[in-house]
Amino acid sequence: MTIVACLKWVAHPGEPTDERFAGMSPADQSALEFALQQAATSGEEVVAVTAGPAGADSMLRDAIACGAARAVRIDTPRQLASADVAAAIAAALGAAVPAVGWVWCGDYSLDRGSASVPAFLAAHLHARQAQGVVAVHISTAREVRAVRRLDGGRREVVHVMAPAVISVEGATAPLRRAPLGRVRAALSAAIDVLPSPSGHPTEAVVQPYRPRARALALPAGETPLERLRALTDAGSAAATTARGEQLTLEPPVAAARIVSALEDWGYLPPLAT
Repeated sequence: MTIVACLKWVAHPGEPTDERFAGMSPADQSALEFALQQAATSGEEVVAVTAGPAGADSMLRDAIACGAARAVRIDTPRQLASADVAAAIAAALGAAVPAVGWVWCGDYSLDRGSASVPAFLAAHLHARQAQGVVAVHISTAREVRAVRRLDGGRREVVHVMAPAVISVEGATAPLRRAPLGRVRAALSAAIDVLPSPSGHPTEAVVQPYRPRARALALPAGETPLERLRALTDAGSAAATTARGEQLTLEPPVAAARIVSALEDWGYLPPLAT
């Protein structure tokens, strides 16, 4: 069974327009390292796959230098939505990579990726999936024991059987350093380039991150000025007194006064008496 490492070519946050600083995220580096470790255990070969422009060839050559046997690039000059990327990769694997058993992917990428490509890819390949993996133990060629991160600081140990798609978090396994001989050989290595998917896939919409808005009650007041004072708490005599007064108190009394003020301002719930 062939082992696949899916790599995403992303620009560096500090140099978004310079391809020289682009490459794979730490999560994808961990995915490639796990793929290489599994290949060493099972005796299979690793195929590095990406969807991107010609500039992504440098990242694929880095994967070949580290130990990947082949590299496949799906020529997509524009950024695609996660569902379209997964569909393109699944079609490429079916056409160019025989008997896919394991697919290793990175979790979140440097460009605030949604981590949804592995799930879509598993659906297209009809494979099992394990997401948010923080530790991996490769026991046999057909089984992997993985530790998944859960909410609330909990962990889950799962035994994954092939075929499967596993997405790992960054820095889970540092990528090995490529020897000089393989680096030189990778410069002239052949990269299989497949055409972009037919049709007109939806382009991904990338926007700055904005936190979810808070739902607040409407301010009280008949005039805009009264509502503004209610919003800013500027017209409250108690607030003005509490926030502007200067007191000299003993430490126990001062601590109680601070707690009382925080309760009045809504920063602390009222303490039971």
